[in-house]
Amino acid sequence: MESEILEKYLKAGRIAREALEFGKGLIRKGAKVLDVCNKVEEEIARLGAKPAFPVQIALNDAAAHFCPEDDDSLIFGDQLACLDVGVHVDGYVGDTALTVDLSGAHADLVKASREALNAALEAVKPGVRLALIGKAIEDTIHSFGFQPVRNLSGHGLGQFEVHTPPTIPNFDTKDGKILEGNQVVAIEPFATDGIGLIQEKGSPSVFQLIGKKSVRIGFVRDIQKEIESFQGLPFTTRWLTKKFSKPQVEYAMNQFDQLGILHKYPPLVEKSGGLVSQAEHSVVVDDNVIILT
Repeated sequence: MESEILEKYLKAGRIAREALEFGKGLIRKGAKVLDVCNKVEEEIARLGAKPAFPVQIALNDAAAHFCPEDDDSLIFGDQLACLDVGVHVDGYVGDTALTVDLSGAHADLVKASREALNAALEAVKPGVRLALIGKAIEDTIHSFGFQPVRNLSGHGLGQFEVHTPPTIPNFDTKDGKILEGNQVVAIEPFATDGIGLIQEKGSPSVFQLIGKKSVRIGFVRDIQKEIESFQGLPFTTRWLTKKFSKPQVEYAMNQFDQLGILHKYPPLVEKSGGLVSQAEHSVVVDDNVIILT
């Protein structure tokens, strides 16, 4: 990897790590989820980077893809809260996550995902079978008496791309594919006291523009231009309503949806209602494995 690119990954990883720890300190009973997301994104900017996707906080049986909209009044109580932070520097992404147990009753579940991540990181090297990384995750989570979420996985990271090959499983797939050198990947075990499967449920608040088509109305073009400034990365309407009215944003999003250029990411929820914990690091895979976050 070119030294200039590596430096950008290192900076993105460092800022993601610092923003994650900053956000962890804000998650407490009585705090608004919306405020935490906004403050973490402001901290990312203060540290000299941009969000690679909206800061997400998945609660209890939600595993991923939830962030509040600008009028959300949800507050923290006795939940299990997964904080997922993505940062980019010139498109080079650092992706990291942790779980906070506000109830005080699920320490083992939080530890299961964290220790599974540690076990996976010990297995990471060029040439290792991806299934062996998944086995390390699965075995560790099972040792705590829980299940890995089998239809969520780690992934590669690219410039202005949050999800690229390879897929890094959270269980032993028996697959022979290997982890190649000169790659950047995010490893993210999810542990649950449910059946270990997630499904889409609820209204999306995370989106991605996946094409460009002509629109006639001026403010819709302006909103399209604003979204294009995210350079293909996921976004949330909360970012748009800082510059445009809520009715304008809703109208524009409906237009993009009808034109077939809007990808929606509904919340991902454990099928049986089980609680979910998450831990995640981004890693450069080369002769010297570097944990970026």
